[in-house]
Amino acid sequence: MALTQIIYEENTYNLSYEIINQDQKKTLLILHGWGANKELMKQAFAKEFPDYCHLYLDMPGFGKSSIIKAFQSKDYVNIIKKFLQEKKIDIDTYMGHSFGGKIAALLALEFKNSKLILLSNSGILAPKSLKIRLKIAIFKFLKIFGLGKFYRYFASKDASNLNAVMYQTFKNVVDEDLKDVFSKIEAKTYIFWGIDDQATPLSSGEKMHELIKNSKFYPLEGDHFFFLKHSAFIAKQIKG
Repeated sequence: MALTQIIYEENTYNLSYEIINQDQKKTLLILHGWGANKELMKQAFAKEFPDYCHLYLDMPGFGKSSIIKAFQSKDYVNIIKKFLQEKKIDIDTYMGHSFGGKIAALLALEFKNSKLILLSNSGILAPKSLKIRLKIAIFKFLKIFGLGKFYRYFASKDASNLNAVMYQTFKNVVDEDLKDVFSKIEAKTYIFWGIDDQATPLSSGEKMHELIKNSKFYPLEGDHFFFLKHSAFIAKQIKG
């Protein structure tokens, strides 16, 4: 594990990362999802993709990487691009899970000759249930009376234990609709999805496959973290 400092918009951020298989010429960037860190992705893929140098990165606010102010998705993209530029690392394949998949897609957008691996990623808005819409309405009502500090009682599991900066970051990124972005991706894309995923439903993956013209879609048994059991299969498809 290594730690480096990146100056972004006049603030200094500590970014934690790890590189394995450094003797390989092609590099695979692997990004974790919301609430996770690089260790989870290493657990899944460290023994796979032997022909790639692996770059695992804790995104700002997760794992051992710091965050100073609330980010939007574009900030994550920009700070990762700056990290890659300063380390002089060229990425051949971008991989991301959930929120990390959305960031990977944004990074790969301008590199049509790269490969993109998406694991149950976000960016397609699914209709909110009546229960969720009711919670949002109650919270907005409480804010009128200055009771917004009770947001933890109304936030989703992904947001309920966050500090103020990460909670604002979560609000910034959770409802982004990237249909236009996905339709512009030219990179060869492999989309893997958990059939029983409740966080990002299978229908979102099907829509993503429809939007990304040069893509293949693989629904697999499991939930939002299906890839922990299917890492060998995923690697085999990319190798092929």
